[in-house]
Amino acid sequence: MNGKRKTIPGFLAGVIILTGFDQWTKSLVTAGLKGKSPVVLWEGVFELLYSENRGAAFGMLQGRQFFFFVVAAAVFLAVIYAMWKLPEERKYLPLKICLTLIASGAAGNLIDRVIQGYVVDFLYFKLIDFPIFNVADCYVTVAAAVLLFLVLKVYSDEDFDVLKPKTSDKASDGKGAGERSIK
Repeated sequence: MNGKRKTIPGFLAGVIILTGFDQWTKSLVTAGLKGKSPVVLWEGVFELLYSENRGAAFGMLQGRQFFFFVVAAAVFLAVIYAMWKLPEERKYLPLKICLTLIASGAAGNLIDRVIQGYVVDFLYFKLIDFPIFNVADCYVTVAAAVLLFLVLKVYSDEDFDVLKPKTSDKASDGKGAGERSIK
């Protein structure tokens, strides 16, 4: 098994573990908080508050389930493509971790949408009246922030050349796509 094929099982194991943790936290919250008062962890600052989100992040796009399925599918395809294309060099490990977190967050919330028709949210920063969120949202938010930092400050444009599709040798022989010599 070559190096790239070793990446995929590790990626899948990470997604399964992280998604499982997200689903476990949501099941605990559903069992313990649905229909009940919030659990105050820090008075006036932070609490656990059961909420059913039928939209996207921060409650946007309420009731657009098909749109979320399409977005999740696109995210999974892009992540798998990138994971396959990234070399087994240590310098790409932070990118692979970010991609694993993004895929896990998308999977966790997609599972909720498919099974329940909504996403369970429960983490609430009352101090700033921030929208209620969940562990999957944390994965995506943290990964996106780290990814932005990596792209802007750590990696060069050349580091991302590995993600570009390879050009075929036929294109370099002077004959464009679809052109054939007539004998």
